[in-house]
Amino acid sequence: MPVPIPRQRAIPAAEGGQAHALPTPTPAPVRAPEPIPAPLEALDPVPAPRDTDQQASGPGLSLLVIEDDPVGSLSVPQMLDSAGKPIRVRTARNLTEAERLLTDDVHCILLDLALAVPAATPEEEADELATLKHVLRLAPRHAVLALTASGDTEGGAEAVRVGAQDYLFRDELDGRLLSRAIRYAVERKRADAAQRQLTESRLRAQENARLERGLLPTPLLDGSPLRFAARYRPGRSRALLGGDFYDTVRTPDGSVHVMIGDVCGHGPDEAALGVELRIAWRTLTFAGLCGDELLSTLQKVLEHERADDEIFATLCTVDIAPDGRRAGLCLAGHPSPLIARDGHLAELLPYENNGPALGLLPNARWPRRQVELGGKWSLMLYTDGLIEGRIGQGNQRLGQDGMVEMLRRQIAAGLRGDELLEAAVNEVRELNGGDLTDDVAVLLLDRDR
Repeated sequence: MPVPIPRQRAIPAAEGGQAHALPTPTPAPVRAPEPIPAPLEALDPVPAPRDTDQQASGPGLSLLVIEDDPVGSLSVPQMLDSAGKPIRVRTARNLTEAERLLTDDVHCILLDLALAVPAATPEEEADELATLKHVLRLAPRHAVLALTASGDTEGGAEAVRVGAQDYLFRDELDGRLLSRAIRYAVERKRADAAQRQLTESRLRAQENARLERGLLPTPLLDGSPLRFAARYRPGRSRALLGGDFYDTVRTPDGSVHVMIGDVCGHGPDEAALGVELRIAWRTLTFAGLCGDELLSTLQKVLEHERADDEIFATLCTVDIAPDGRRAGLCLAGHPSPLIARDGHLAELLPYENNGPALGLLPNARWPRRQVELGGKWSLMLYTDGLIEGRIGQGNQRLGQDGMVEMLRRQIAAGLRGDELLEAAVNEVRELNGGDLTDDVAVLLLDRDR
């Protein structure tokens, strides 16, 4: 056990506000501890801290000692980190001073549990670990070592249960033990923080997944001979739902109504607005509205629900007659659907005389165009994320013409339904050279008899 060294009050940053490596103690009546001749790994190997501060060219670990020791019995010995560099020491006499010295370059705190909490309440005075709890609240991201009286194993264990990384006895402070404890505490704190962040991230992802899956539509096509398929890829990282939205329902008269839309932007606010528009569209459709009357009402919903006046949404609606051979088409600034008829090449439906996007012009109108579908057909609706991906290394976009050629080739290869949508989205992503930045929604309705 080393002989206590008189306090070096010129060393701590309590007076100067800067952290310094602890210098060799000045001569004193007592014998100083023998210096450590080699890095600590040579005596007791431990994992090196994984921190940029531990690079050969960077500073080493730093320790903040919080204790009020008027008789000078507590001494912090000279210590080396895993790279053989001196561990820098700051000393605070009280918690107020500690708060000032607790900067980002402090890695670990050595706290004397005997230190009193300033202006403590009666409850805190009765709590032996009130000081530790105060420091843990003050420094939630720092490793903490609790310093307790000799032999007070129960108090030390309780300090660890409260949140300290480890505890030490006052009369066992030698350089080798304390430096190892600091390094272990820092690593343990990092591991705990990483595990906590991972757990929080998983819980948040699970909550978001439950929420967003609940917001995605369930097609209501009971009794219809049409087959439905859809693919959705949001532009936001780790999201399930973006600003694109779609829905499909069958009304009591046997008509099938399908729509797809895109709120400008692809963040959570746009996703929420898209869900509101989708639910409003379903409600209005079941109420018997279609065409211009439906879109005019949706624009009012958008105007009331959007965060600012610059938010708009494009929309495509198709209402298919009960016999499945005819449909009404309305476009509000949205790309025209693609149709693949039996015996014909895939092509875009007519898109002349379409109306503006919702939210751009007050009192706008959206003409409804009648189109012939035929006997057997596949109708694909999509958002602009499918056609705005890049081709190769330049700035050229796939565009509608490129999409039509791609789908013609895939249909000729025999792809249908889910396989066709999956192949289309994957090829667009590959052509783009990676994930698309915009949301992508695409859905397919097939009539094969």
